[in-house]
Amino acid sequence: MKKSITFCLLLVISAFGAIAQVKSPDDFLAYELGSHFTPHYRVVDYFRQTAAASPKNIKLIEYGKTNEGRPLLAVAISSAENISRLEQIRTNNLKLATGSDNTVDLKSQPALVWLSYNVHGNEANSTETSMKMLYALSSGQNTQANEWLKNTVVVIDPCLNPDGRDRYVNYFNSVVGKTPNSDPTSREHIEPWPGGRPNHYYFDLNRDWAWQTQMESKQRLALYNNWMPQVHVDFHEQSYNEPYYFAPAAEPVHQDITPWQRSFQVVVGKNNARYFDAEGWQYFTKERFDLLYPSYGDTYPLYNGAIGMTYEQGGIRAGLSVVTNNGDTLTLKDRIAHHFATGMSTVEVSSQNQGKLLEEYKKYFQQEMNTAPGIYKTYVVKASNLSRLKKLADLLTKNKIQFAYGADKNGRGYDYDTQKEESFTVDRNDLIINVLQPRAVLANVLMEPQTFVADSNTYDITAWALPYVYGLKAYASKESFKGKYADLAVADETSNDIDKPLAWLFAWGAAENVQVLIDLQKENIKVRQSDQPFTVSGKDYPAGTLIVLRAENEKSVKGLKEKVVAVARKFDKPVRGITSGFVEKGKNFGSNVYPILKQPKIAIVSGTEVSSLAFGEAWFYLEHDLNLSPSIINARDINNLDINKVNTLILPDGSYSAFVGDGLTSWLNKGGKLILMEDAIESVLDKKGFDLKKKEIVAKKDEKPEPSKLLFKNKDKDDFEFAIPGAIYKVNLDASHPLSYGLGKFYYTLKTDRKIYEPFAKGWNVGQVNEKSLMAGVVGKKVREELKSGLLIGIQDFGRGQVVYLANDPLFRNFWEGGKTLFGNILFCSY
Repeated sequence: MKKSITFCLLLVISAFGAIAQVKSPDDFLAYELGSHFTPHYRVVDYFRQTAAASPKNIKLIEYGKTNEGRPLLAVAISSAENISRLEQIRTNNLKLATGSDNTVDLKSQPALVWLSYNVHGNEANSTETSMKMLYALSSGQNTQANEWLKNTVVVIDPCLNPDGRDRYVNYFNSVVGKTPNSDPTSREHIEPWPGGRPNHYYFDLNRDWAWQTQMESKQRLALYNNWMPQVHVDFHEQSYNEPYYFAPAAEPVHQDITPWQRSFQVVVGKNNARYFDAEGWQYFTKERFDLLYPSYGDTYPLYNGAIGMTYEQGGIRAGLSVVTNNGDTLTLKDRIAHHFATGMSTVEVSSQNQGKLLEEYKKYFQQEMNTAPGIYKTYVVKASNLSRLKKLADLLTKNKIQFAYGADKNGRGYDYDTQKEESFTVDRNDLIINVLQPRAVLANVLMEPQTFVADSNTYDITAWALPYVYGLKAYASKESFKGKYADLAVADETSNDIDKPLAWLFAWGAAENVQVLIDLQKENIKVRQSDQPFTVSGKDYPAGTLIVLRAENEKSVKGLKEKVVAVARKFDKPVRGITSGFVEKGKNFGSNVYPILKQPKIAIVSGTEVSSLAFGEAWFYLEHDLNLSPSIINARDINNLDINKVNTLILPDGSYSAFVGDGLTSWLNKGGKLILMEDAIESVLDKKGFDLKKKEIVAKKDEKPEPSKLLFKNKDKDDFEFAIPGAIYKVNLDASHPLSYGLGKFYYTLKTDRKIYEPFAKGWNVGQVNEKSLMAGVVGKKVREELKSGLLIGIQDFGRGQVVYLANDPLFRNFWEGGKTLFGNILFCSY
């Protein structure tokens, strides 16, 4: 009897000991949560220790690392019974997302709630809140939470952007005094450039969910798509003068978002409001944050069957405490309390509606398998550029969108180029997306030629159709048919059996071709480029073709043939050897239409004058797409360039007027290439030697200004007539110019402002728009008039150098693949 009692006591003591091992954040950190900002490594330590202390209730998932080597991790929290069969729960969840599996017992399947924190690094309250959420759900001391976890699995990702967050935290902790200064003008509230919002490469990770250009996004989305939750919340912060925002969202809401998804946002919002009302906390809903752009942390889950929501706490630049406009003092502890309340409320309401959430989730994917979400049932993308087609296929694969190649039939559909119904043929390598599949909505949203927008007051761009993004010919068909082949049919042409060819020829027009050029030049191989099409040995070659002449290289480069073929194989690019320079069409290889390409020595300007996002795009493109290491300089140094060290200078979107001086113009005269992007152009207008002029909008004769139609109730909305949040325009190219290599007669650009310029009287008018150039997206009446004609891409000679003017950003968020072809031409071609 005594042994039995002793054994029971030991069990009780052991149970209490296990609970005691789950330390609160305060005990673990040795300071009260909210009194300091916690570095990422300490957050990681807390999550790891808590998971180790409660293995029956927590599963730790380490899913990758950031650019700077910081761990990316998440935890799954639930009842011991659920955690013991967590892998079965996950696989059952994926079965529901197939739309064709009816074997899952919904009554025994928990709802999956995913909470994502701190995608913007300087919205730093979120990660602090995640530790409080972890403790509340795993300590066993919250009896309500214990009940919720019986039918709910909660996944917490404490920090989606550790590099950006530590940039902010390290700055703040280095300047805050013994007592935080609540004066908003104090330096602790004013971050230095580039701020903590973006990741290592200065990308906004909250715009990268669908595109997955960044390391953090790729790894996180691989994990997300391997779980597919029913509910996802993205925790943010906004201006510290704003009250709290939670769902339901604002208009515009994409038409493919279902009535159930909309209605459950209301259910969640009402539950959140119940807790906020009890505390007297202010909040707002149905304003500002819409559900349209597909690459957010709320829309991407919505387009994948979940209830996706954004929660926004006032707090950016608030530090540990700040005095707001209304005279109140907002503290980090306040901000944690608010995010904690909505987090717990969301888990609660999800648990209460577990059955309905799963039932509607299953129905969502069943409908996708049987009913196309839009008017089009099949999208056909022509294999006009295999490199960009492969990259499109890679994007679809990352997003679990099914596709195939070729078909046994031809068809009729909407031509993205002509914007008319046209007949088309289907060739062997054409990519076919049939939208009757589990990811039907996401496929339709990414491919639809025109996105319906009910309200102009959008938070982001309004057009992103992938055929325009990738610069590929495509059709949207109302017929339903599927592709026949799983893979592309591509012949291996990287080997070459000609022992001593006159020359080796490479294609041009894709990022890999640029990499081929870079690697050949690194081997000190002289590479020429044709600026005209030609025909040799019965085969046609377009302008832009790269040419390696054997005779002019073999004396200085040992093992020339082996090196040429090795580079071709490295990038899986065809290379063709020719034995004769007698050209049947065009000009022979001794002509000056085959110039040797100069190696660019590139510098990018960074600093407070520069948009950090625009700088990051150029930096990332050069390092990751091209494997180059550009020099990073400050704006004040652009007048001190050595042409032998820097021959190509990129000025990203920014303001440089104070720095454009004689030193820069002298460098240009010596042969420098200056690339001005977006607002950087404004910095040289009316400066000596720069010829570009802004297009003047001339009012019609006797035209009277229209009276304002703006109602006071709409004072916070954009004036629709002047709105252009992001629309796609067709830019008509000078097809003979080197900037058009690989693009042809036109190029699709994303236009996000009203700026347009006069064509040159002397200079190269490479890219212009006309009254038929608008292809997709929201553009107000007045802006349409302004953008009816004018120059967007121009080049002027400047002494021995050139100035390239880019009114729009060809590297937009690094997913605009057609723009990468254009930018590669700008950097490497001779003109």
